Amino acid sequence: MRIGIDCRTILNPVGGERAGVGYYTYYLLKSLLALDKENTYVLFFDSRFKQVDEFKQENSEIVFFPFYQYKEYLPVAYSQMLISAVLAQKKLDLYHSPANVIPLFYSRPSVVTIHDLAIYKYPKFFPIKILNRQIFSTKVLIPRSLARAEKIIAVSKNTKTDIIEEFGIPEEKIEVIYEGVTVGERDCEEKTEFNQIKEKYGINDKYILFLGTIEPRKNIITLIKAFRNLLLAYDSPAQGCQLIIAGAEGWSNQPVFEAIADANASIVGLKKRRGGKDRRSGPDSRSEAKKKKQGERRGGKDRRLKQPIKYIGYVSEGEKTGLICEAVCFVFPSLYEGFGLPVLEAMSLGTPVITSNVSSLPEIVGEKAGILVDPNKEAEISEAIQQILTDQGMRESLSVLGRQRAKEFSWEECARRTLAVYKKSAESKKK
Repeated sequence: MRIGIDCRTILNPVGGERAGVGYYTYYLLKSLLALDKENTYVLFFDSRFKQVDEFKQENSEIVFFPFYQYKEYLPVAYSQMLISAVLAQKKLDLYHSPANVIPLFYSRPSVVTIHDLAIYKYPKFFPIKILNRQIFSTKVLIPRSLARAEKIIAVSKNTKTDIIEEFGIPEEKIEVIYEGVTVGERDCEEKTEFNQIKEKYGINDKYILFLGTIEPRKNIITLIKAFRNLLLAYDSPAQGCQLIIAGAEGWSNQPVFEAIADANASIVGLKKRRGGKDRRSGPDSRSEAKKKKQGERRGGKDRRLKQPIKYIGYVSEGEKTGLICEAVCFVFPSLYEGFGLPVLEAMSLGTPVITSNVSSLPEIVGEKAGILVDPNKEAEISEAIQQILTDQGMRESLSVLGRQRAKEFSWEECARRTLAVYKKSAESKKK
């Protein structure tokens, strides 16, 4: 079989850009190439990606879309037509799109992976500009892709349910295949030297961690309020504990930074929150001249380092692993996730997890490997954090059960089951 895979979502895995669909495509492809030596894989990249050597082997063929650098100047339909023509030239037995969409004019057997339907289920989680830009995709490309595909791969049972409810796709057409996890207990032993991370970001020995994009869907403001309320309670077990928020800045992030500043002000008893760069509660990146000008008024940098709630920005892969390994617990109160990889990574590293009881997250955690909370209730989040802080037996139990649960998610199994879908899809078309 000649199997084509759209690899355009893979960006720079060596540099740590393995998030989202690109992460899925990269590890699925690597696992397929390791597992299957019989079929030929035709891998389609765009001209931005040059690091293709790791995908070269006897049964793989690398193809670059020759016109991709001109995509932004092309009408969508014409771009779709050109992509379809390149695919048709390669005489594929099956084509797999890991990113929701099959080219509009491609008519040969195909499989599509759907990661989530957040843009349909919760459009309020997206800026108007994105919604407008995606109209053709959401109204035309995705519905047509789902109708024409031989098989649809959903990354969770929740995503499968969403597909059925939103598009009326027959249940038997959809296969649930979970993603894998690439980190584990051994990575905690080999993590980036944690003292350097602590020094860099001003982190205490005891902290709770959130890691994800700073955007409304992640529900970070509710977490901030829950932590503040716990810390202000009489004889709080959270005394001396920080809430560390790490991740890239997404859209509508300013309310999160304002919530951090407000919470810190109320915790340390200030009458007025600070503004400017301090509001972000991240590392002090001001020039030396500006630092000197401010001097040591009210503690200056020392006060900054001791903030109970800190946003530290985007962190590297090594820093991320170190932060998860050393955290008292990992809290992820997201309002909607197609899969929930950060939760799975924390579990695999043995860090106790608190996460939402909505969308796919209960599937990932299972019955006993984490604490599930209503993400809209601050009190439930506060109570869960308090349980983790005060009950060593629970921490140890969640650590063990989390690692055990995470072992059920492997890229090898993902590749094996995906290959079975390929074979089934190709055979059903012949009939």
